[in-house]
Amino acid sequence: MFRIAWRPGTARRPKSAGRSKGGCDVARDITQDEGGAAAADLAPVVVRGLTKRFGSVTAVDHLSFTLEAGTTVALLGGNGAGKTTTIAMLLGLIRPSAGTVHVFGADITSNRYAVAQRMNFQSPYVDLPQRLTVRQNLMVYAGLYGIANACDRIASVAAQLQIDALLERPTGKLSAGQKTRVGLAKALLNAPELLLLDEPTASLDPDTADWVRQTIKGYASSRGATLLIASHNMSEVERLADRVILLHAGRIVEDETPAALIAAYGRETLEDVFLDVVRGRSATDASERGQREAS
Repeated sequence: MFRIAWRPGTARRPKSAGRSKGGCDVARDITQDEGGAAAADLAPVVVRGLTKRFGSVTAVDHLSFTLEAGTTVALLGGNGAGKTTTIAMLLGLIRPSAGTVHVFGADITSNRYAVAQRMNFQSPYVDLPQRLTVRQNLMVYAGLYGIANACDRIASVAAQLQIDALLERPTGKLSAGQKTRVGLAKALLNAPELLLLDEPTASLDPDTADWVRQTIKGYASSRGATLLIASHNMSEVERLADRVILLHAGRIVEDETPAALIAAYGRETLEDVFLDVVRGRSATDASERGQREAS
């Protein structure tokens, strides 16, 4: 499990934030900025030669890519392809063996505190403390992110994500769908400009999964946020992603739009393309195979 530890005292209270009667700042919509001014001329994420070795095993092998502002990019690959390790390095949670990651112009390895308030992460595989109530968990993260208007901010996000009735409930007593909503609330608490999502709809029923997808899509559109989504749900990726980065054995083998990948591999769905990649077939091999199957 990844441990996220931000240095306290790095946040500045937004000048526009007011004070309510109860001592909390005036609530904002989840699409509003909680951090400093964006550097409009910098791509949110620039990765160059990113490599991670664990002993003799190379988990991530010289990745280079850029995430442009306002785009939603899917990071796909089979088990062991390097997705989780890549996300951990983008978050600054583990140190690369080689290469660099720059987030909003800052080297995430040496200076992640400079941009921590402008990004966030959500995964159903990373549990919040189970004995704390939902409100207590969100208050902890509001403190970590330096959110000055924590009380009203939590109330606002909870109402918009329909978890206000869960705020006093112990987090360990929630269903999978409820935990996903709470995880999203945590991830959107600081209105991030960069949002990293690891399997956001894993183990959810179709209705809840669709609600999560619509929430993510709506947030990205209204906030103009940049999203990186690791997922095994190919139909989800086709619906959400502007671009797909396909990993195999720690390397990028494809970097294209979903439609372009489907066309290049001569397939009908992105799932078929994914299966070709994890089985080691190139676009040419897959296209020729598809033609033989069709004849």
